[in-house]
Amino acid sequence: MREFSVPATATVAEEENLTDMVWANAERFGNAVSFRRRIDGTWVDVTARDFAAQVLAVTKGLIAAGLHRGDRVALMSKTRYEWSLLDYAIWAAGCVTVPIYETSSTEQVEWILSNSSARAVVVETTAHRDTVDTVVDRLPELLHLWQIDGPAPDGAAGAIDELTALGAEVADEDVHTRRRSVRAEDLATLVYTSGTTGRPKGCELTHRNILSEVRSDMNAFPQLMQPGKSMLVFLPMAHILARAIALCCVYGRTTLGHTPDVKNLVADLGTFRPTFVVAVPRVFEKVYNGAKQKAHAEGKGKIFDAAEATAIAFSHATDRGVVGLGLRIKHALFDKLVYVKLRAALGGRCIAAVSGGAPLGDRLAHFFRGVGVPVFEGYGLTETSAAACVNTAGAFRVGTVGKPIAGTTARIAEDGEVLIKGDIVFQRYWDNEVATKEALDDGWFHTGDIGELDQDGFLKITGRKKEIIVTAGGKNVSPAVLEDRLRLNPLISQCMVVGDQQPFIGVLITIDPEFFPAWKKLHGKAAEADVADLIDDVDLVAEVQGAVDEANKAVSKAEAIKKFRILPIDFTEAGGEMTPSLKLRRSVVAETYAKDIASMYTR
Repeated sequence: MREFSVPATATVAEEENLTDMVWANAERFGNAVSFRRRIDGTWVDVTARDFAAQVLAVTKGLIAAGLHRGDRVALMSKTRYEWSLLDYAIWAAGCVTVPIYETSSTEQVEWILSNSSARAVVVETTAHRDTVDTVVDRLPELLHLWQIDGPAPDGAAGAIDELTALGAEVADEDVHTRRRSVRAEDLATLVYTSGTTGRPKGCELTHRNILSEVRSDMNAFPQLMQPGKSMLVFLPMAHILARAIALCCVYGRTTLGHTPDVKNLVADLGTFRPTFVVAVPRVFEKVYNGAKQKAHAEGKGKIFDAAEATAIAFSHATDRGVVGLGLRIKHALFDKLVYVKLRAALGGRCIAAVSGGAPLGDRLAHFFRGVGVPVFEGYGLTETSAAACVNTAGAFRVGTVGKPIAGTTARIAEDGEVLIKGDIVFQRYWDNEVATKEALDDGWFHTGDIGELDQDGFLKITGRKKEIIVTAGGKNVSPAVLEDRLRLNPLISQCMVVGDQQPFIGVLITIDPEFFPAWKKLHGKAAEADVADLIDDVDLVAEVQGAVDEANKAVSKAEAIKKFRILPIDFTEAGGEMTPSLKLRRSVVAETYAKDIASMYTR
């Protein structure tokens, strides 16, 4: 199939904007708990009425500061309640939110603030303020700098209190007049792609783009996006997926919580107890690997492995529509012994999860569904306002990223590239006509991904156009298939398949720093030994070789990995090898480890 469309289930009126629901919720469901925010270690309820009042107060401050409709306001912070509060206040003031990852370098911060001509920036910490201060003399259009965590160096209160005080004399009606003037076609946010190569490009997303995304997502997940349900967001709010789902919660009156540090994620999941979570695949890999590691370290590895195999078999049988009695009994037994503990790690109430940003992998998808927490894998980009396709409870096919969401069409071009069309597709790249023309053609967005549509409209992503490796023998190889399989091994953290114009496929591999201590103990290695000390260790090489052999089962002999190199350190965002959304910067890795790559092809 070359093209598949799903009709829209709702339209966006010309006069609508993203702030409408804040006041609609306050008026009709004022006592409903919209948010639970973490204060001194305790989750505190924020009602719809409270949230609207806070948005109103902060919006007044933005207006009093002299910000006008269309002005860009940058927001640089970890995931926290104030992120959502400020996002809505910026929109209510008729302004445009420009998210900046809180881990961004000084050069990246300067580029985004300069390129967007931001008039104001809200940062979270003193360190963030210091970053902006180092470049502020090169940003003549930047008028205001507020800091969420006060007091600021000049003794002022935090940004929320400061803006509230600043706008004390602004009338309520002035805010409502301003917010009602915003239309669906107006620019809502300028989101800079994290970019695996080159400088980030600013994607222009309108209120219509994001409203279309939100309504389609709610249509896809009616069992999740509803009153009484709750969601804990821990991805960076600068990530379009996290932001879109957070907005869905406001529209669905689903209680939303924020947690800034994934190091405390297990504890926060235990106290917040969400009914669903949203994450990138790496998080699900960590949950799986962590559970497996713990079981093996406690001498319960055989039980876990049997439970894992049963969960996967149960999911496969569900697809076939026939689950035998023996499998049902085994599944019920392991549910009490193993699966209930895995669900408890997600808070005990989690009934589903949503995954995006990178391929999840069939094995993990089957595993989590068999455990009782189906992971609905989706596909989208910043340019499509988050999800363009997604699996749902009613249309779930493991190995695919689902069908197009309502109001969206997916097409496969002659060269296999995935094209997307619909109200979710961005308008243009900010101040970059050349890139816009390359990406958009008569409303069709060229994603750069290679894929297939099956007869029922499910999309399968098979590779990235720019990442396809062509060996010296002319064989096209998609790295994702092999890399997904390799990362299923708990010892492996990251990997990058190589071999373009080479006689065979090779791979660079990094060792997971969290699993490594347990592996060393299990194999009698010195506790103080690091990866560099053990790169040529027989046991370590054998373990990695086993993972490579397992990955090779998914591909033909011509596509199989022939050689690998274990690297002494992991790929990280700080090291420049990973983007803030945990995607591999292949060009950086290729340059940094050029000698290691070359050594695989030197006789």
